Amino acid sequence: MNDNSHKAEEVKGKTKSADGKATDAKGLEAEGTTDQVQAEGKDAGEDVKDTARDIKDSSDD
Repeated sequence: MNDNSHKAEEVKGKTKSADGKATDAKGLEAEGTTDQVQAEGKDAGEDVKDTARDIKDSSDD
């Protein structure tokens, strides 16, 4: 997945969470929060991979 798809997942989670809060649906609110956290985790994982790749590339020079 790319950074844009992770941001899309995060936005989807925020929307679910807001909808759940607005309608007092605690399950939907929690699901939205979970989606947000998962997207943030995936994004962080991609950042780690990119940093490791950059370090490897710079040591190959």
